[in-house]
Amino acid sequence: MAEEIKEAPEKLPAKKVLANIADNVYESAIEAKARGEKVGWISSNFPQEIPETLGLHCVYPESQAAAISAKGGSLAMLEHAEGDLGFSNDLCAYARISMAYADLGKCPNGEREMPLPDFVLCCNNICNCMMNWYENIGKMLGIPVIMIDVPYNDKYDVDAKRIAYMRGQFDDCIKQLEEITGKKWDENRFAEVCEISNKVGQAWLEATQYMQYEPSPLNGFELFNHMAVATMARGKQESLDGFLQLIDEYKQFVKEHKSTFKVEEKNRVMFEGIACWPFLRATLHPLKHSGTNVTACVYGPSFAFTYGNTDEMMRAYAEMPNAINLERAVELREELCKAGKVNGGLIHNNRSCKMWSGIAPEMGRRIANDLHIPVVTFDGDQSDPRNFSEEQYNTRVEGLLEIMENNKKGE
Repeated sequence: MAEEIKEAPEKLPAKKVLANIADNVYESAIEAKARGEKVGWISSNFPQEIPETLGLHCVYPESQAAAISAKGGSLAMLEHAEGDLGFSNDLCAYARISMAYADLGKCPNGEREMPLPDFVLCCNNICNCMMNWYENIGKMLGIPVIMIDVPYNDKYDVDAKRIAYMRGQFDDCIKQLEEITGKKWDENRFAEVCEISNKVGQAWLEATQYMQYEPSPLNGFELFNHMAVATMARGKQESLDGFLQLIDEYKQFVKEHKSTFKVEEKNRVMFEGIACWPFLRATLHPLKHSGTNVTACVYGPSFAFTYGNTDEMMRAYAEMPNAINLERAVELREELCKAGKVNGGLIHNNRSCKMWSGIAPEMGRRIANDLHIPVVTFDGDQSDPRNFSEEQYNTRVEGLLEIMENNKKGE
């Protein structure tokens, strides 16, 4: 009897592969908790190579809050944090959602469930709010809080003193995690993880750079979804495979003159800041309707950590957009704007992220003056739907579009 020929399973598109990787981070942590292993909550820009080397399962409250918000579940969590726990609505919405989840142990809309932690890993290179946020989680749950303090860099480059200061904290973090979890540090495994993490950072950065093509082979808003893997799974081989597949798809799109931005690209803009997760459709629609694509955004590439040795790794973690001075922050955005060939800028004045938004107006003013492009701001929030006005956003986008069109006409 002839052997039955089985067809190979259809290859999933990169966006689905990446989504599955992000889902697996949470599912694996839930399974580990059920086995009795200790799991952690970790801030998005904590040196992930440390828990990955120890084989620990860690989940990300920021990514969880974003997912909850994108699915419409943030308001109930925010109201619980404010009304039942007594936290001010002036605090970061991610923090309020996280503390509500720590208290409830669940989300009302069932989105992105994750196990409660046995320890938390905090790094303030992205936000000083992290310190109090994670300290509160530690007190609420009675668990250890391990923090790596990254000093703000008021100079252009990260100096040797800052690296030495961080190195001591790296070593102490490893020692504490060994005591908490019973795991033992392995330098050979650390080298393997760093090699993969570095390659993942390089691949993610390469993927984001495809926005530079004219027209861009991708809708710039896609980066807000794909960056979840760069955030949560930098030290995993499957992440590298997923990003390499994404690059291959973008390469093919360039060859075929195709794009995931499904309308004619008439304008190209910088989008500055974190996405308004409860209003992704509302913020994308007026741009897409007018043929305006996002081809420059610092948020996605900021998770592309690349380095050659341990000191360079620490330097990379100290060069996050919120850990550098205004002059270097402006330079970083202007380089992205030039590479993305933008003719306008849209800045999210994020009520949750005071550190990021505090310098945003001045950054916008300098970018507009230096690059001779119009830059407008709109008020919003990464997770609190009460801080966003769709009408205001539409008006600001209309004004930006009008100026860009007049610039094209030479008016």
